[in-house]
Amino acid sequence: MTYADLQLKRIAAVQSNLCVGLDPRPDLIAGGDIESFVRKVMEETASYAAAFKPNMAYFEALGSKGVAILERVLADRPREIPIILDAKRSDIGETQKYYAKACFEHLDVEAVTLNPFLGYDSLEPFLAYEGRGLFILTITSNAGSQDVQMQPCGEGRVFQKIQDMALRAPEGSTGMVVGLTNAEPEVLDKIADLPLLLPGLGAQGGDLQALAGQGRKAPILVNVSRGLLFAQDDRSFAQRAQDYRDQINAALNA
Repeated sequence: MTYADLQLKRIAAVQSNLCVGLDPRPDLIAGGDIESFVRKVMEETASYAAAFKPNMAYFEALGSKGVAILERVLADRPREIPIILDAKRSDIGETQKYYAKACFEHLDVEAVTLNPFLGYDSLEPFLAYEGRGLFILTITSNAGSQDVQMQPCGEGRVFQKIQDMALRAPEGSTGMVVGLTNAEPEVLDKIADLPLLLPGLGAQGGDLQALAGQGRKAPILVNVSRGLLFAQDDRSFAQRAQDYRDQINAALNA
């Protein structure tokens, strides 16, 4: 089974394309109990989550304590929900092999985000793990995406060269990160029908209507982090997740 097959199975099981981002910010967590907070988010949103996406930065910023929290949480997680480790790793040779080992053997996640700037051979150590998934940064959700990713390159743009690497990879193994804040129709029309991880909904202001009428068959995951974890309202994590799930479904089915 490829990663794409696994992800499509989960999407179908919960009728949801919501990816729940796990970005624990100690300054916004009452009492500062990071582990209890993350566990509560995962428990309450599990029924609506097509995937969980822990961001390594928030755990690594806590030092060895934070990494240990992530290790324990992942060890206890519901195995039917794929984990996308948002690590954005990028290196060459033996170093990249060890990054892959850390992600796919030690943390045992189903997928990982990678920075493809070093070229296709930097993806190969991760591609060696059959059944695991890669999401390569293609069009990110920040304003600086215009500096490189959207620049002309040959007859297209840089992001299309990045897409060529995803298309070169074994089928079902590699998708792309495409920020909703930059997912304009003329951009999405150039994006192949590969697995997509779409950040930018919620606090970043991404527009779901960009997804309407796309008719894609590969798995689509729309990530929500801050808007789900730290919204200034009285709703539970489950209620927020249900609301985002419904909004995403409405857009995809429009």
